Amino acid sequence: MDRIELIPNTPNMDIKLIQVKEGETEYKCQIQIIKHFLQITLYFQNILKYEGNISLPKIQNQIITFEEYDINEIFEEINSLNSDDFKLEKQSNKFQLRIEFNILKRKKYLLINLNENENIEKNDLIKNISDLKEIIKKKDEIIKTNNQKIKILEDELKKHKEITTKNISDDSYNNFDIKLKEPKHKLKSHNSNIYCSIILKDGRFATCSNDNSIIIYNNKTFQPDITIKEHNSSVLCITQLTSDVLVSSSSDNTIKLFSINNNQYNILQTLNHHTGSVNKVIELNNKKLVSSSSDKSIIFYFKDKNGYIMDYKIPTNGRCSALIQIKENEICYSEDTNNAICFFNLSERKLITKINNINKRIGYDWFNMMRKDLLVVTGENIITIINTNNRSIIRTIDVPGSSWINIVCLLNENILLTADNNKRIIQWKITGDNLILNSTKEHAQENSIGTLLKLGNGLILSGDDNGVIKIW
Repeated sequence: MDRIELIPNTPNMDIKLIQVKEGETEYKCQIQIIKHFLQITLYFQNILKYEGNISLPKIQNQIITFEEYDINEIFEEINSLNSDDFKLEKQSNKFQLRIEFNILKRKKYLLINLNENENIEKNDLIKNISDLKEIIKKKDEIIKTNNQKIKILEDELKKHKEITTKNISDDSYNNFDIKLKEPKHKLKSHNSNIYCSIILKDGRFATCSNDNSIIIYNNKTFQPDITIKEHNSSVLCITQLTSDVLVSSSSDNTIKLFSINNNQYNILQTLNHHTGSVNKVIELNNKKLVSSSSDKSIIFYFKDKNGYIMDYKIPTNGRCSALIQIKENEICYSEDTNNAICFFNLSERKLITKINNINKRIGYDWFNMMRKDLLVVTGENIITIINTNNRSIIRTIDVPGSSWINIVCLLNENILLTADNNKRIIQWKITGDNLILNSTKEHAQENSIGTLLKLGNGLILSGDDNGVIKIW
């Protein structure tokens, strides 16, 4: 069959062509399989009649008889088919795409109804190629408008990154000395371990705890504004997306997404693809979500108009806790088997390398970037600094009198804080790719310190296993 050149081929597409003839009329159908979409274009005498994307979730809803099979397995099977396995059928002036394949050695088929192109009135065919060009022109205008919107969003993201960089370089911390500090505020809103704390875009801060709750605090009074209790077990991680949505993960095996409006919240979505505690969730630069879990897996999610959908899942050799994006196309995560740090390529979807036996234990928030090419990893008695360019250990630093170093917090390009199970906050001076112990605040909390947070304006927050928060 002659190739139809109305849609160009690219290395990322697998184009399949099929045809059906009714009397003197010949129809051609071009199928492109792009990631999780079937892109289908139907032509009559090389004139566009139907075009549309059939998404994996939409196919999943249609395959009622395949409920016992994994939809990803079905889609991989579809992707590997030859053109002969796709048939174009016409019934009562309606077209159907019939896909026949074997899965788990059982013959199956899928029917996709092809309706007329939305831009074509009923019983009205495109008369000539100029009409087709007009449609393409309109689409080009839409693309141009969308590109302008993307440019605006990119500029806003750039400003956000500049603000973030400015905050890291905040000179209000240049004379900071934790040893000389006394708490300005002491809060007891939680009644158990505090695992994570973040700054929200509206200036407030939030904490999550072993008591199954998330609390959002007023940044002026330091008192709770909102208490969220929607998880059935410990809330291990919270983060806020660029869309302002608040995301939490829990040992109840779920991820929940919330909208926050002043002192009200609404649950937007619950993701339950993990079978173990969801230890960490992060948003990538491309807006996808990634979660790490004790079920020995990492899951990637993309967003469509209905919310976040699982994109793909990678198995790991051990329970995963810490997770961070270190480059545009690379993330780093931890495995408790061999206490390994793993480097994963996002574009190729494969493990690049791993460093084993890096520390005796790595927790949920024990990763931080000291600068764009240096990753700090804390563990039992030591701090490890890794060069993310060549993925190698630069140095390990012994921490005297410490047991588990639970958290690392970067104040600016000169100062880094760590906190440990011995109730201490230690201040480090950053010199090149090394850390020099500067001062120690003994008995900073009444119990093991599980979170540290830079609040801005020379203030920091610490939280312990008794649920006590102090503002320094």
